[in-house]
Amino acid sequence: MTASRIKDRLDRAAADYMQPKDMPHFDFTSPAGEAALIPHDSISWQIFKNPVSLFIGGVTAVILELAEARVRAGVWDHTNFRTDPVPRLKRTGLAAMVTVYAPASKAEAMIAGIRRRHARVTGTADDGQPYNANDPGLLDWVQATAGYGFTEAFHRYVRPLSPQERDRAWSDAYPTAIHYGAVGAPKSEAEWQTQLAAMLPHLTPSPIVLEFLDIMRRANAFPAYARPIQHLLIRAAIDMTPPQVAKFVGLKHSDGLASWQRPLVKTLAQGAERFPLKQSPAGQSSVRMGLPADWLWKQG
Repeated sequence: MTASRIKDRLDRAAADYMQPKDMPHFDFTSPAGEAALIPHDSISWQIFKNPVSLFIGGVTAVILELAEARVRAGVWDHTNFRTDPVPRLKRTGLAAMVTVYAPASKAEAMIAGIRRRHARVTGTADDGQPYNANDPGLLDWVQATAGYGFTEAFHRYVRPLSPQERDRAWSDAYPTAIHYGAVGAPKSEAEWQTQLAAMLPHLTPSPIVLEFLDIMRRANAFPAYARPIQHLLIRAAIDMTPPQVAKFVGLKHSDGLASWQRPLVKTLAQGAERFPLKQSPAGQSSVRMGLPADWLWKQG
């Protein structure tokens, strides 16, 4: 198979994953010229274009989220993740793409809809605490875990980010966090470290974390021929989980990457940087801003 055909296949696969056929089609190319909530020349537009690091970072974020009892109950008791995880993963991925790349008016409308749905997500966690999915403290934790997961995965497996770039990734995300109601979300790497330290005494272990990872290993998130890659990226996500949280939720060192596997993950993630996905939200949104579809891949 030629390099051109490989690129086309990857481009179509990325487009299909972010535009699932059983969900309404989202057009990132219009209205022409309308800015996103996050500027197109931001470090976040660079980070979110890489599908390999996004998958890794997303799994790490969920591990961290599920360590908090109220967030864990909201996810586990009010979604179909346990029985049908792939559509849930696609919806979550599309929501992230809309938040970062979509025209601001469309992103704001989507976030408002999510907020309305979250208002109905209430209950009592396994530690006896009541919860509401729109609770600002819980939203702060969810936003923080996502920010850590996506930024750290890019930094660790794609290319090292400078301290200034890491801080910019956090500050980029803060205006969108406010739209979600996460008014106390971190705005810098230092604020993330402070929030993590403050949250540690409130985290509780649960077998649900290990169940989540087992579901992810069995889910048809990747085509059958790429399933070994899926398992490898899950190991990479475990490897990236802050050690104090990983030990607390029952993850072992052997659940992460072996030393010989880390270069493989880097090769996959760095390789994704060389394949412009012109039909992806990143490519389509560049076109909306009057730029070539492969513009983002030429900036690194």
